[in-house]
Amino acid sequence: MKVIIMGCGRVGEQVARLMSAEGHDVAVIDYVAESLARLGPDFKGRRIKGVGFDRQALIEAGIETADAFAATSSSDNANIVAARVARNVFRVPRVVARLFDPRRAEIYQRLGLVTISSTTWGAHRIHELLTASGIDCVMSFGAGEVKLIQIEVTPQLDRRMAKHITIPGEVSVVAIIRNGQAIFPTLGTEFKQGDTLYLSVQAAAMERLESLLGEGI
Repeated sequence: MKVIIMGCGRVGEQVARLMSAEGHDVAVIDYVAESLARLGPDFKGRRIKGVGFDRQALIEAGIETADAFAATSSSDNANIVAARVARNVFRVPRVVARLFDPRRAEIYQRLGLVTISSTTWGAHRIHELLTASGIDCVMSFGAGEVKLIQIEVTPQLDRRMAKHITIPGEVSVVAIIRNGQAIFPTLGTEFKQGDTLYLSVQAAAMERLESLLGEGI
């Protein structure tokens, strides 16, 4: 994949390193030479000194044939301008913009832009950790309406089946890790002590699930 990253702060640097380590063709744009230098001598991608939404800098980075573009600078406005240029002018298939002010998210969504807000994600994650009840929430979707949770199979759940913990439209067992291998379960799949279960759960059904697990089903 050919990837362009605009902004070489802490986030941009990490994304660039991750993508490069996976073998992707990575180009990083930043107008501060010292920021590009933080990538270090081992970075295999290209570094372009320039403004991330400047046409010439983008063309030099290879945007005309890019598969993905990430705007990760410290400026919401710069990120959105760059993302819109990448998507609307150069028709890059995958475009993501970093967003600091979550109050702007709805506006940008109306523009058809995919945004990532570390502020919103962090707030939801802290809330989950503060209110945790022994069930480990791995990830939230949307504004937290659906959660992916992880639980260990206890003796109470041993030899129970996925159907015993499934609530249509509210709780579903999406994967089981057994002896280091992932299993895609059916309703008749039995749990074994030592298994790790991953469940998708409607936030409104968390108390119902906790009660179910506490009763040993």
